[in-house]
This record gives sequence, C-alpha cells and structure tokens, in this order.
Amino acid sequence: MSNDLKIKLTLLDNIIWIMLLFFFAVCAAFVPAFASWNNIVNILYHTTIMSMLVLAQGFVLMSGKFDLSIDAILAFAPGLVILAGTKWLPGTILSNPFVAIALTLAVGALLGLFNGVCVSRLGMNAFMQTLSVSIILRGLTLFLIPLAIFPLDPVYSFIGKARFAAVGNMPAAVFVTFGVYLFFHIVLKHTVFGRNYLATGGNERASYVAGIDTRRMIVMGFVIAGALSAVAGLLTAGRQDSVSNTMGSGMTMLAFAGALLGGTSMSGGKGSSFGMLGGAILLGMFSNALNLLGVQVTLVHAAQGTLIFLAILIDRFRIQLRGALLRKEQLKKLHHAGGAH
Repeated sequence: MSNDLKIKLTLLDNIIWIMLLFFFAVCAAFVPAFASWNNIVNILYHTTIMSMLVLAQGFVLMSGKFDLSIDAILAFAPGLVILAGTKWLPGTILSNPFVAIALTLAVGALLGLFNGVCVSRLGMNAFMQTLSVSIILRGLTLFLIPLAIFPLDPVYSFIGKARFAAVGNMPAAVFVTFGVYLFFHIVLKHTVFGRNYLATGGNERASYVAGIDTRRMIVMGFVIAGALSAVAGLLTAGRQDSVSNTMGSGMTMLAFAGALLGGTSMSGGKGSSFGMLGGAILLGMFSNALNLLGVQVTLVHAAQGTLIFLAILIDRFRIQLRGALLRKEQLKKLHHAGGAH
C-alpha cells in the first residue's frame, strides 16, 4: 500500500475530527458564548452519558451486530440495584454504595450476556432480540419506579456530579469518560482480543475458519455494551442525584448516529475508540448550539433526525470511497506488474 493511499484512508477514517473542528469554528463565530470555557466544560459534561452509549453501540456494531436495549439498561440497572438496597433489603451489604456500584455494572453486563447468548448461541435476530429486551426493561422500570428514587448516597452519585475546582471546575464524569475511551482504545488496537473482535465483524466466517471463537467475540461485545450502558446509568443517576423511570429515553438512535459519525461501520469490522469519542462530542456540540440559539424543542428533534440520516449517508459514502481507493490502488499495481513483463 502506497503512502499516499495510507494518508487518504487515515483522513477518511478520521473525518469526524475534521467535521468537529469545522463545526466548532462555525459555532464559535456565530453562536454567542459557544467558545467560552464554561460552555466547553458544559458540552463535555453533558456529552459524557451519550459518550458511554455511543461506545456501547459502536462496540456492538464493530462485531457486525447492533443493540437497541442500551438506553433501557441505562435506567434499569441502577434502578434495580438502588431499589434492592433501599426498599427491599435495607441495612444489608446491598446498601453499601461501593457494592451498589459494582452490582449496577454487573446487572448491565448480565443483561448484555443475555442478549449475546440469544443472538450468538440461539441464532436470534439482533434487532428483534434487543428490541424485545428494551421493551421489557422499560416496562419493568416503569412498574418498579413509578416516580423517582432520591436522594442517592454521595459515593454512588460521585462520578455523576462531582467537580474538580483545581482543574477548571471540570466534572469527574469527563475524566471517567476519557479514561474509559483510552482503555478501549488500548484493547482494540493493542490486544489479541481487539484484533480478533474486529476480524469477527469484518468477516465472521473467515475468522471462524482461522480459529477465532466468533460466537464468544459476539457475546463479549454485548456484555461490554451492557456494562457501558450501566456506566451511563451511574453517570445519569449521579448527575440528577436520583433514579427515574425516564432516564435515557430516546438515546439509542442518537448513540447509533454518534458511532457512525465516529467511523464505525454498519457492516462491521471498522471503528476506533477515539473516532466514536469524536462522534459523541459532535452530538453534544450540535445539541448545545441549538439550545444556545433558542431553537424550539420540536425542531431540535427534527434536527437530530436529520443528523441520524447524515450519519448513515456518511457511512455509505465512506464505504464506497474506501472501496474505490482500494480498487484504484489494485489496478495501479496490476498495471505496473504488466509493464514490468
């Protein structure tokens, strides 16, 4: 592969950062107070929850599947654990906030495991499986939490609402988010699991023939998505110092858009952690700019729908352009080979 092609493919895979810089420059010029430090911190803070869901959805997309239950897990996992510690079994080990945090992550991971087993082992359609789980969990959350549970233990809500005055009043949630993304960047780029996982999404049959346990890879993708959704639930509950039955409603499709904008492909096998972070931040900037401009809520929904359409369009454009570049490179090699003979 020539250096010129490598540069073009790298730019194509990281187009989200070009879009992000362009959007920031336009908003800084035309939207009042957009580029102020306080607003930048506000964007990063309000992006943290969506960032977790974008990474969750993107991780499943990289295996060639998708998950419609992530926003329902966001609400159900902390709701179930907080109810157990405060209403059902108060005064037990479940009331310990550190145990509650661990159990919240475990509930999310177990729900992801259930999805993964049904899709990979039982051969169920990922769309129908995760849609049914989403509806079930939303129904149970509405039944178990008619209104809201509050206040929460300060330890449980720490990562969602704490701020560090010494670092420009930066929220703890921002550091947690960047830490999680850095961890998964290392996992995807520098571990055998990461390479096998991306290979599974790129070509499941060929990966299986090569000795990769593709079923296990798919299950692990859903488990990780469930755990990340639970992290999003922790951040949401901490931010509002309560657990409500509406947490995360309607966020799945936007998370899908963020993952696609960040370079993750609907066809699987493509994507990067930092690319998805860029997609999540762009979603946050977009929402923030509309709020600062005073756009009506109904039009905000329409604009978000347009963004989802744009994400799908960019994904198709990226795939077609990548294919065209690779074909051109292959034809050039064949031409040189023919000339040499």
